[in-house]
Amino acid sequence: MLQLTDERPWFAAKLLMLTVIIIATLAAWQLSHILLLVFGAVLVAVLLKAVALPIERFTPVSEQWSVGVACLIVGGVLAGFFTLMGRQVSQQVTTLIEGVPDLLASLEERFGVSGLRGWVEEQLADVFQDGEIAISLAEYSTSALTIVAHVLIVLTSGIYLALRPRAYKNGLTSLFPKRRQAQARDTMETIGQALKLWLLGQLVAMVLVGVLTTLGLWLLGIPSALALGLLAGLLEFVPFIGPTLSAVPAIALGLSESPSTGLWVAGLYILVQQVEGNLITPLVQQRAVDLPPVVTIFAILSFGVLFGAIGVLLATPLAVVCFVLVKKLWMQDILHEDVDVPGEEDDGSDYAES
Repeated sequence: MLQLTDERPWFAAKLLMLTVIIIATLAAWQLSHILLLVFGAVLVAVLLKAVALPIERFTPVSEQWSVGVACLIVGGVLAGFFTLMGRQVSQQVTTLIEGVPDLLASLEERFGVSGLRGWVEEQLADVFQDGEIAISLAEYSTSALTIVAHVLIVLTSGIYLALRPRAYKNGLTSLFPKRRQAQARDTMETIGQALKLWLLGQLVAMVLVGVLTTLGLWLLGIPSALALGLLAGLLEFVPFIGPTLSAVPAIALGLSESPSTGLWVAGLYILVQQVEGNLITPLVQQRAVDLPPVVTIFAILSFGVLFGAIGVLLATPLAVVCFVLVKKLWMQDILHEDVDVPGEEDDGSDYAES
């Protein structure tokens, strides 16, 4: 009887811990979209620290000032791009949108399909009647403002994380038991290094895909080649789905000219993806995370179902985090297997010192 009484505090402690875990899990699920924004801010911070690290290492500039210089560099590159190319891209996007009716009519004539243009016009008429346009515009404005607000929150939070990463890392580490804090810190440093390598490689791949697509479409004589190339580069951030979506308007434009042109455009996008998958990615990410294609596909599907569009957008970097955690905490630390953990091949001290 005395033994049963002695077990009660142990049982109560376990029950309390289980209750706390359940409550924390439910709270995290309710705040999942906020946590995704936090993860987006971490990606911004990782990018800024990657740019700031050489500045801090090879100049007498302090850590925080190097992040400020990195912000100026990234902002200057974006501002320079939009200053030089923004007007041309805007004109091409406007031309592309204004040419949609002619494109639909050309596709109807080319393939003998009737009613395509009429169906689109009917859908637009339904939106404009009975005051639905006001509701649609209100919903669009609300969504646009929400997206802008989220982007500003992610950028601002990412800058603050990059300015004082050590403070946030120490705060998160302190949540773990003391015997696990060293392991937690090492795991966070490995994840940070893996995300940095993946992100830099992904940015290089996006730029090269955008340039190759623009050049290819220009050589084929497809209108709005720069706008379509920019779209291909941006959507390259989302594997499989992004390249497919970016090819649709270009192929449609090609088909409006001739079936052979449409086939040439489709072949161009397939060729660019083959070059990206077999040459660009292996070169720029050979030291980063080599995610199996099946893992990437199911990561996009899973996070898309769970979190919607933002889950699809962040599916691949989230898969990188899960990949590192499985290899490091399960295969390496528990199963004691000799496996290479992404982010450990490089000198993780770069990130650790941040």
